Amino acid sequence: MDKYMINGGRRLEGCVRIQTAKNSVLPILAASVLTDEPVTVLNVPDITDVRNMVKILGCLGCRAVYDGDNLTIDSSPADNCEIPRALAHELRSSVFLLGSVISRFRKAKIAYPGGCDIGLRPVDLHLTGLKRLGVDITESNGYILCKCEKLVGNEIMLDCPSVGATENIMLAAVKAEGTTIIKNAAREPEIEDLQNFLNSMGAKVRGAGSGSVVVEGVEKLGGSVYQPISDRIEAGTYLIAAAMCGGNVELEGVNAENLSSLLHKLRENGCKLRIKNDKIIIRSDKRPVSVKSVETQPYPGFPTDLQAQMTALCCVCSGNSIVTENLFETRFKYVPELRKMGADITVVDRSAFVRGVDKLRGATTVAHDLRGGAALVIAALAAEGDSEVLDISHIDRGYERFEYKLASLGAGIKRVGI
Repeated sequence: MDKYMINGGRRLEGCVRIQTAKNSVLPILAASVLTDEPVTVLNVPDITDVRNMVKILGCLGCRAVYDGDNLTIDSSPADNCEIPRALAHELRSSVFLLGSVISRFRKAKIAYPGGCDIGLRPVDLHLTGLKRLGVDITESNGYILCKCEKLVGNEIMLDCPSVGATENIMLAAVKAEGTTIIKNAAREPEIEDLQNFLNSMGAKVRGAGSGSVVVEGVEKLGGSVYQPISDRIEAGTYLIAAAMCGGNVELEGVNAENLSSLLHKLRENGCKLRIKNDKIIIRSDKRPVSVKSVETQPYPGFPTDLQAQMTALCCVCSGNSIVTENLFETRFKYVPELRKMGADITVVDRSAFVRGVDKLRGATTVAHDLRGGAALVIAALAAEGDSEVLDISHIDRGYERFEYKLASLGAGIKRVGI
């Protein structure tokens, strides 16, 4: 098990290239099961979640071959419809495979998925949508058992715009008979990316990015070579780090439109932003100003995956802020760790009341989940003195070469084995 050793108080200067989006790559890899032809995904990030997804695909009988950062999946030999309990518990996104596996085999068996402990993330919306397509579902001993004679398109109204449920239904519907309409669909950019990937395989999907996704079933899908979008959450994490530490940082390979809610808040903080093509340049030369209020919402609102990092930034702002988490009920587990560094935060129900302090101080903290762990790292970068961040395996789930990229910007950070 590794930890980060961090010497804080250094300005960040330089350029960093943003990785391909974790939340696009995982459902795209799940979609590779839908075809007998090879699928190549370009610039795949070397993160734990991707490695676990590749292991699951291997358990299904698929073959995976890396060529540098490019990953080719050959699903033609796939002959197993069961997703192992151990791997499902490691990877929340294993649930995306339900739609693909059911479409391929007309049956599937999966243990309840795991991932970060940030509160209840029920799969009820996934299962309700699959039932509307003709899938019989039973639950037994911690497993979800699915079977059907055929998949038939239908109209599906989601109770809330769940990203995972929208993607899972899309994956199940692409080879179903007839047309499926998903209403109150999630609008995240990764939904549109999955649509574009499926269409590159010969699917007929439209409307992704709006509240209504229409899927016309096709008989067969082919192979594809595809470049997913960049990771807006990784990009947002580096932007917030620059705002906290001060400096001049350029991000390459990023779509600013997908980060508009964060960029608006950073401008409120007093940061100077310049956008040119696929680059965002942020300059922060003085103590950031309080943003008053941040509320997480489904896209295009403020992303829940940047809530912890934004709260860390509020800790060093002049003035008070309120950060409200509307999507996951236990996503403030990192707050006691920030308090070890001198942060002044009070959590009441779903809101964190943050009173800015002049400086955070170095401390030993523990990462309890992916984004909370990233928040602790950037807080330590801005703090005075030395810090340790333990249990960084959570951070490895979503950030490729995190310490190397930060060090390239001048951060005092290194990975140390325990």
